[in-house]
Order: sequence, then structure tokens, then C-alpha cells
Amino acid sequence: MTQPTPAIVAQSAVHRLPRLALLLFCAAYVLPGFIGREPWKNADIMAFGYMYELAAGRAHWLSPDLLGQPPEFEALLPYWVGAWAMRVAPAWLAPDFAARLPFIALLVLTLLATWYGVYFLARTPGAQPVPFAFGGEAHPTDYARAIADGGLLALIACLGLAQLSHETTPALAQLGFTALTFYGLAALPYRMTVPAISLGVGLVGLGLSGAPAMASLFALGGAVLHFTDAPEDAATDTRGSRGAAIIFAVALAAGAVAAGFDMWEWRLSPLPFGATRDWFSIGRLLAWFTWPAWPLVLWTVWRWRRQLGRRHVALPLWFAVVSIFTSVLAPNPDRALLLGLPALATLAAFALPTFKRSVSALIDWFTLLFFSGCALVIWVIWISLQTGVPPKPAANVAKLAPGFVPSFSLLPFVVALAATLAWIALVRWRTARSREAIWKSLVLPAGGMALGWLLVMTLWLPVLDYGRSYAPVVQRLRARMDAPGCVEVFGLTRAQIAALRYHGGLELHVATSPSTCPWLLASEEVKPSVPMAFAPDRWTLVATVPRPTDARENVLLFKKTP
Repeated sequence: MTQPTPAIVAQSAVHRLPRLALLLFCAAYVLPGFIGREPWKNADIMAFGYMYELAAGRAHWLSPDLLGQPPEFEALLPYWVGAWAMRVAPAWLAPDFAARLPFIALLVLTLLATWYGVYFLARTPGAQPVPFAFGGEAHPTDYARAIADGGLLALIACLGLAQLSHETTPALAQLGFTALTFYGLAALPYRMTVPAISLGVGLVGLGLSGAPAMASLFALGGAVLHFTDAPEDAATDTRGSRGAAIIFAVALAAGAVAAGFDMWEWRLSPLPFGATRDWFSIGRLLAWFTWPAWPLVLWTVWRWRRQLGRRHVALPLWFAVVSIFTSVLAPNPDRALLLGLPALATLAAFALPTFKRSVSALIDWFTLLFFSGCALVIWVIWISLQTGVPPKPAANVAKLAPGFVPSFSLLPFVVALAATLAWIALVRWRTARSREAIWKSLVLPAGGMALGWLLVMTLWLPVLDYGRSYAPVVQRLRARMDAPGCVEVFGLTRAQIAALRYHGGLELHVATSPSTCPWLLASEEVKPSVPMAFAPDRWTLVATVPRPTDARENVLLFKKTP
């Protein structure tokens, strides 16, 4: 007898992950990285710089710029929401943290939309487990909730999600709107109003965040799939051609909005004739960025190979293929690949009901050893910085971040200690033989990833802030200026200009000849061209200010000769 699906799941295996534990777990992953740090180089401070210019009224809302330079990542909506947040925030709230508030909401939206997207896909008849001869198989709703819990855990476990999802950049906005689009397409067969609104907001948001072509491809694939494989239990008003027409209508409206704001532009970079890509680098990025989801995705594709045309496999597979293909051609492959993580996590979740006990045990042991080892390394380096014992880690940090002075903060230490104890408790819980929930194999990967991220963003945050922020450079530059006033810049990057604006509060201008300001800041890389662009007898080199962790980013400070 041929099984209709490869999933064999009893009712006893679909226990819900306790909601309070799940909410606390998500909070422990979302909040670290947004709280207590400075804007980091390069994309984070760069995007914040455009938001800061808009909030201060120095840039046009329809064409953000930074001293006349357009954004590297062409978008509108991410810069708008950051600027709006700074404008409405109270005066006592730091502008950089105020700008992060809508991006915190976008990350929460990503997790929430992914959970509900997986839930509605798991409810479809094609995704249901094999019915038992004498009953006892998983109830459809309970099964869908358990698979959705597994999908959320798989998303959090992905290594590539951690840093990019905690930056105030268009990439996070694109991720949030992609997840919202994914939910809308997954839930549309069963609901009308909320999924249709979510689909519209997701597609418009993608278009205004710099990814209108990907939005169109997502909608096209979703419409075709909705027309060809509408679930048997779908609502009447969203079945077949009706649902496809809704998707097409929403996609056309979203495309019109993107075109109205002049956001349609081909941003992929096909290779010249005869050129080849570095496939090894692309493969390496795919391997680590999507770990541990990609082995589970391959397992899902194999075990569900007879159901590849069913929507619970085909929809996330389409999203994943579009994102992977775009990452091959995009100038920033990691940020394009980021948009595929919710879909890859969904596919990984559908591997769970097909696992054997030996596979689950292998995942558990590998995860336990890997993340426990990572946590131990993080603690050892922190202890070395605080006490000097063992001396080698502290010496290595001193070489990488010269001038950094360690300090002890009680609250981060308490949070890190509590997270470590929670990890130990989670390991004990997982190793109990009575645990049968199908999402159990992803508890340790997600918990280990959350632990590692939280430890890094508490124990290592001071040294990371010192190494990745431009604040130390700006402070040294300000200290060498007796009266900063008007400052011209020559050859500096967008990130450096944004940092000088925010951290230094300097009145910056593009360098001109003859000069109108008493001070000039230039990159050391363009030092040979400075005398050619400006009269050398008019400027005196006051200082060369190095960035502590990167000697290639030295900034030259010139003062106009009286």
C-alpha cells in the first residue's frame, strides 16, 4: 500500500511548545543586538545616516541623500520609518535607538508571519500525516501548530539571520515584508481579509524597500500555485481562479505603487560573456548562512518528492529558489539570501514528521557539542578580559582592538549567566526520554543559536562596539579640533560621513576649491590626490586618526593655513 504522505505522526507527538516559553525565547533572540549598542559599520551606520538626514530635514523624502550621495541600497520605506520614529520619539530617547524601534517590530513580524505561514500550509490536506487504521493519528490543528513551532525554531536557528536581522537596513525591511507576503499566500485559501491585506502590505513594502522584482516573482508563483493546487478544504470565495485573481490584482496594485515612486530598477548583475562566478564562495555562503536548515530542506525535498507540486512544499520551495537565484546575481548575495530563510525554515519543518530517532539523536548531539563549545569560548574570552587569566585570549583581543579598556557591567553579566543556566536546563529537558514532540529536534539548534547571540551581545558588546563603531574615531577627531565649526570632506565613505554627522555633530560640506571651511577631512587612500585637488600651501596636516581595528580606514585632518 502506497502511503499518501511520508509523515507518520501520532497525537502524542504534537504537543504545543508552551506559549510563555516560546515568547520568552523569541524575546531573548530579538532584543539583544538592538539594545545598548552604537550603529555599526558599514550598512548599519550608513542606512541610519540617511534616516538621520531625513529626520533633520536635510534630505528630500522622495530622494534621500547624504551630502549629495544616494543610498547604496536603493529604497524608500526603510529610511522613512526610521526617520519617522526619530521624529516622534521623546527627546530623552537616543536617535539611533529610536530608529531601531520599527525594525524591532519588523523582526517580530518576521517571526510571527513565518509561524502563521507554516501553520496554514501544514493544515492543507496534502500535508497531513498518514491516518492510522485504528485512529490515534495527529489532529490536523494540533499537527499544524507543532509544525509551525518547528518552523519558527528552524528560522531562529539559521546562522545567517542573527546579524542582518538586527541591523537598521533595507534588508531587514525586505525580510519582514517577504515573510508577510509568504503568510498572505499561505493563508489565502482559508481566510480572505487578513491574508489579502497582508499580501498587499507585503508586496508594496517589498517594492518600496528595493525588491519590486522579487515581489512580482513571489506573487506570480503564488498565483499559479493557487490556481493549480487550491486545497480541497479551501474557502469558496478564495478557491482556484478567484484566489489567483486576488493575488494578481494585489500584485498589480503593488507594482503600480513601486512604479509611481520610481522604484523599478534592474539591480542584478549578470556576468559578461565568458566570465565565471566563484561558485565555491557561493556554495560556502549557502552552506553556513542557511545552517542548520539546508540539510533538513534536502531531506524534505527527498521524502516529500511525490508531493513537490502540493502547496505546502511548492510555495516555500518557490520562495527559496527565487531567493537563491537572486543571491547568485545580486551584488550583496547574503542580503538576497536572507529573504529565503522563512521559506527554508518552512521546508525544514516538514522534515520533522519524517525523522527517525537516530537522526534526531545525531542532530541533538552535534548541536549540544557545537553550541556548548561556542558558549564556553565566549565565557573564557570574557573572563580573560576581566581577570587576565588565561592571558592568551586577552592578548589576542589587545592585538585586534588596540586601545580597548575592558570594563565590568553587572546587568549584562546577570543576563548572560541566566541565559547559560537556561541552556543547561534546556539540555536536561531535551535529553529526557519522555519527550515525543516532533519539534524537539530543533529545540537545541534554536536554543543554542539564541544563547550564542545573547552571550555575544552582552559579554562581548563593549569590545564589539569599540571595534565596529566609528565613535572612537570621531571622538579623536573632535579632540584635535579646537573649534570644529564648518568641515569639508573629501574621499570619505557614506558610513564615515554618517558617523561624523551623528557622533560628531559636525557641519559637513563637500570639499570645494577654493575652500569655504577651516577644516578638511580626507581618507588616507586619497591622500596623493589631495594636493592635486587643493592648493597644498593652503592646508596643514594636523593629525592622522586611525580606526582602532582597521588601519585601512585612517582619516586625515587638515586645517586651513592662515
